[in-house]
Amino acid sequence: MGYLVDTHVALWAMDDDPRFGPEARVALADPLADVVVSVASVWEMAIKVKIGKLRAPDDLVQALEATGIEILSINAEHALAAAALPLHHRDPFDRMLVAQATLEGHTLVSADAALRAYEIDILTPDR
Repeated sequence: MGYLVDTHVALWAMDDDPRFGPEARVALADPLADVVVSVASVWEMAIKVKIGKLRAPDDLVQALEATGIEILSINAEHALAAAALPLHHRDPFDRMLVAQATLEGHTLVSADAALRAYEIDILTPDR
C-alpha cells in the first residue's frame, strides 16, 4: 500500500501533532507501506517559511526523512496530469498531489475536504 501525505500531514508527522490521528498513524507506520511526500509539498513549505506563514525545521528534508517519509520527485507525466485535472481545486500544489497520487497508485492522506471532489482514495489523517 502506498500513501502520499499532504503538506499539513507531513508537518503533523514531524511535530507529533495530536491532529495526526491513530488510524492514520497505524497506516503510515506499517513497515510494508510506501509513505511519500511530494517535492511540491517541500516547495510549498519552503515558500511559506520564507514569507513567514509557516514555521518548519531548518533541516526540513532531514526532518521529513527522520519520520520515515520519503520524498517523491515530480516528473513530466505528473505535471501534465495535474494540468489536465478538472478545476475542483485551484491550489497548484494540491492539484499536483492529486495527479501524483493517481499516477503512483497511492492513497492521498489529507484533511482537505475540497480534494474529495476528485475520484481518488483519501485517508483522513485526523482519525
